[in-house]
Amino acid sequence: MATPLESPITFTNVSKAKWWQSGFFASQTGYVLLALVVLFVVMNFASPYFLTEGNIQNVAKNFSFIAIAALGVTFIIITGGIDLSVGSMMCFSAMITSMVMTGLSTPGMPGASWFVHLAADGKTVVANVPGLVLLISVLSGLGVALIVGLVNGFCIAVLGLSPFVTTLGMLSIVRGLCYVVSNGRGSFPGGPDADYFYALTSGNVLGMPAPFIYLVILAIAMGIVLHHSSFGRHVFALGGNEKAAELTGIPVVRVKIEVYVIGALAAGLQGIIISGWLGSAPANMATSYELNVIAAAVIGGANLAGGLGGPLGAIVGCVLLEVIRNGLVLAQVNSYWQQTLVGVIIILAVLVDRVRSRMA
Repeated sequence: MATPLESPITFTNVSKAKWWQSGFFASQTGYVLLALVVLFVVMNFASPYFLTEGNIQNVAKNFSFIAIAALGVTFIIITGGIDLSVGSMMCFSAMITSMVMTGLSTPGMPGASWFVHLAADGKTVVANVPGLVLLISVLSGLGVALIVGLVNGFCIAVLGLSPFVTTLGMLSIVRGLCYVVSNGRGSFPGGPDADYFYALTSGNVLGMPAPFIYLVILAIAMGIVLHHSSFGRHVFALGGNEKAAELTGIPVVRVKIEVYVIGALAAGLQGIIISGWLGSAPANMATSYELNVIAAAVIGGANLAGGLGGPLGAIVGCVLLEVIRNGLVLAQVNSYWQQTLVGVIIILAVLVDRVRSRMA
């Protein structure tokens, strides 16, 4: 004889997640997005110029000038590390790119003899091949970033040095090299490919600033890598529990080196783009930018203890900082308050995350 279906078992000691612990508000990025929307509304009432097309394009371009580097730093922070040398790395890559571009295009300049002849008879020179000087110059700038990233990763992953101390030392080393190679003077992109360089770094693509287009492409690529590849899973596992990750067979040393290389390359690319916007690469370029880059990543939800972070959070953090800076300018508030507000926002972001964690 069939028995009637029994009623489902319910557990009275298990409660549903609160509304502030699920869905949109399950991560710090959700709270920052909400704060950003509120800030947009407030700024729209505070200044009639805020939501104009020109100002929005300025905001998109300006936050892109730190967001690409923030994507790279987010990789590092997810593993529980940190990179304080990104500002110096921006300057060094930009300076090397400009110096190589000028040197290859100007006979007699230092570095012009490196690649000047492509054929034995000397009839074909690098400067006569459209875009080749630009390609070699950019690869040179990214090459020095690659070397710095490898050194950082080796010292931290192989030698076991502290990420904070290692990258703090590298900040000083790389900044010093900027002054050494330039004798304290800035360098200017020149030569036949200078117009290409400026078009690619400070021009517009489909009506949008070129840096913003690069940012969107890199953010999508980062999201795919982090959430749909074994490397991304290794990065999160390393930040969650390094010892456990090592016991499960994850190549901890290799992953650590790779994330510091990614961070350095992102900073180098960011510096090259900024130099196109400035029209030069001064020796003091991007000084203290590491504060804004790391702040943007942390505000967007990257946890300095590791295990949390993503491209959306990094971008949202950058947008928030730029909207505040832009708002201060439009409201004619002393721009020095920006630094103060960045510090306040960092503390508030960490506080909100801590309160949310304790209420979980």
